Amino acid sequence: MPLEAPVIKIDFGAFFGVFFGVFMGLSYQISTETGFGFWTFSLVAIVCADLEITILGICALTVSSMTGFARADGDYAGWHWSWETKSVNSKALDIRVRMPSGHERLDLPSRAASSKRFKRGSINMVLTLARSPKPEEANKHQVNRALLDHLVAVAQEYEGDGGVRGAVRIEGLLAIHGVVEKIEEAESEIDQAQRHACILKSLDEALGALLDNRQAEGEKLFAILSSQLDAIVKCVEGAAGVESLRAGTKKSRLQAQLSEILDASPPVAEDRLAQELAILVAKADITEELDRLGAHITAARDLLAGGGAVGRQLDFLCQELNREANTVCSKSGDYELTQHGLELKALIEQFREQVQNLE
Repeated sequence: MPLEAPVIKIDFGAFFGVFFGVFMGLSYQISTETGFGFWTFSLVAIVCADLEITILGICALTVSSMTGFARADGDYAGWHWSWETKSVNSKALDIRVRMPSGHERLDLPSRAASSKRFKRGSINMVLTLARSPKPEEANKHQVNRALLDHLVAVAQEYEGDGGVRGAVRIEGLLAIHGVVEKIEEAESEIDQAQRHACILKSLDEALGALLDNRQAEGEKLFAILSSQLDAIVKCVEGAAGVESLRAGTKKSRLQAQLSEILDASPPVAEDRLAQELAILVAKADITEELDRLGAHITAARDLLAGGGAVGRQLDFLCQELNREANTVCSKSGDYELTQHGLELKALIEQFREQVQNLE
């Protein structure tokens, strides 16, 4: 039976929002009538609000992909910026941040905001920003005289050595980058702090959109992985059916092998005979392998249904599934059972390839 992505129907956010508002409204009236402090009730309300966040986090738990893209723009006091966030597959959490010079203090908060949301994946965050000049600054410029004097001295030196005379003009020197500089009003510490806070808020929006993108991709992967598990279950059931039908064949083959051992010359000792018989029985039986395959499939279903960062655990289960499938193929002395074993290995590999995309 295929798995279905869990859907939460209860709006816990609305419930706790109403509860929080009513509680805060009544807290003042109760405090004045009973003598209890207003902040006592406020503290309880804050705890309830924190409980709301926790419950919402649990209810929203679902599997996520490691691939996604999101963008967020913002502006403040003439500054305009854009965050681009991109996520791809990775064995661990790898965070990379690129931003213009002078904004290094935003690096650590940016990495912290990303690590709170994601457990795996290579996260790339790129900040681009520009400042629109104020009207009073539009026509204010200054000449970098040190650079201009140096350029004039170099030009005169070349003219004195017999270079091309009259080739260097003052307007040409002024057009060189850095000679004429635009005067911009220095940003105050308060404005800079507020702008940085707005930039981090935009990053929070971008990371939230990236998380939504990864979860939407995770829902698609959930459906694919569920259908692949169903195919694996059918293949295991087919192998179990073949195993039940070949009981007579195994018995006759075991009797023939036992006869060869008994007719050996010199005769085989009884303890050695018991060992050989146990080995032959173990090699012919795949019941334990089929049972373990069923247990691993059940564990994979439970991990998918539970949600969260289950990619590594599912990858480990893929290794175990593949190991059992290899054992089934090695023990198979039947063509049909071998075909089921090879099909099982192919299905497990397809399942593993999709698991690599999960967080």
